[in-house]
This record gives sequence, C-alpha cells and structure tokens, in this order.
Amino acid sequence: MDNPKKLDDYLAGLGISEADESAPPAPPEPPAGAAALLVATQAQASDARETLEQFLAGLLPRLDPDLSLTVRSGESALEAEIAGERAARLAGRDGRVLGAIEVLAYAVLSRHGYTDVRVRIDAGGFRRRYNENLTRVAERLAVQVAKTGEAHEMQPMPPADRRVIHLALQTHALVQTESVGEGQNRRLIIRPRTEHDPQAAERSPDFEHADRP
Repeated sequence: MDNPKKLDDYLAGLGISEADESAPPAPPEPPAGAAALLVATQAQASDARETLEQFLAGLLPRLDPDLSLTVRSGESALEAEIAGERAARLAGRDGRVLGAIEVLAYAVLSRHGYTDVRVRIDAGGFRRRYNENLTRVAERLAVQVAKTGEAHEMQPMPPADRRVIHLALQTHALVQTESVGEGQNRRLIIRPRTEHDPQAAERSPDFEHADRP
C-alpha cells in the first residue's frame, strides 16, 4: 500500500504540508486532481460531523477498500476511528500518514466553514497506544523530577503530544508542566510544583490548539 505517496499527492494538490503544526488557513482553490477529493464532501452535510464523515468515507476506499469508519462527536472534538485488518498500517511511520489525513480533514472542514472544530483520527488503535506510551513516559519522568527536585526539559514535540503529557500530569501533587519555545522548537518542561502556580498546565496554549496538525 503506497499510502504515503498518495497522501503526499493530495497534500501537494491542496497546497498544505503534513509537517505544518499550525491551524491551516482557508485552503486555496485546488487543481483538478485534488478538486475531486474535496467535491466529494458537499455542503449538504448538516454539521461538521457529517462533513468529516463524508470526506473520510470518500478518502478511505482510495487507500484500502476493506477499511471501515466510525465518526462520533466526542466531548471536545470529532473522533474518527478507522478499523480493518490492515488499519494499523494506515498510521504510517510514527503516525505520519495518520497526521496527513488529519491535515486533509482540517482543510476540508475549513472549506465548509468549520474552522474551530477539533479532529482526532485513530487507525487500528495506533493513536490510543501511542498516547498510553506517552502517559507512561510522563509518569516516569514525574517520579524522577519529584525525587531529584530538578526540572526535566523534553525534546520538541507536536502540540497534541504535549497536551497528552499536560493532561497526564495536571493533577500530580509534586510536579507541573510548562511549554516553552516557538513553532517546531516548542517543547515541554516538567518541573517541581510550586504553590503560586498550581494550574500552569491548564492555561497553556497547548490545551486550546493541541489537536491542530
């Protein structure tokens, strides 16, 4: 399955990049090849969930006709679950293909006026397992920081990953989290909790923008 190449073609046609972590601007008019992908999702959809569902239902058969799709309105985002025997392969290396699909989803939703809707797409449970691993890492680092009293600065990571760690440690009694830096160099610091700012993580911009690709 040459999913990365296909998705790269779609992204190029839309004028967007899977590496862009910011919320995508209103996409330009796509060329003929990409237009078919967007036209498949028409304005007849009654809400953002239906728009996302129509788009993914049109996209997935191009990647693997045996994939199935479930879209629901979650507590804070639209959540799409892609299932099937080969669904986990759709995530690609380190989830990059899955991230590209999310970029396309945001572009489509933006074209239909849903510019503030968050989207979470999982395939074969990849995202769930990945987030569980991040949470375990965060918990181990919290123990280290609490024991040594020294802050730990992590490597730059995407907003969604930072948000997972923020959430994992937001009620921790001994440590707190903070994001520093800009753009692709933005990173997270786990430091001993201070009495004067116990809710620093909740006010982080990561909480508001973490689901944007």
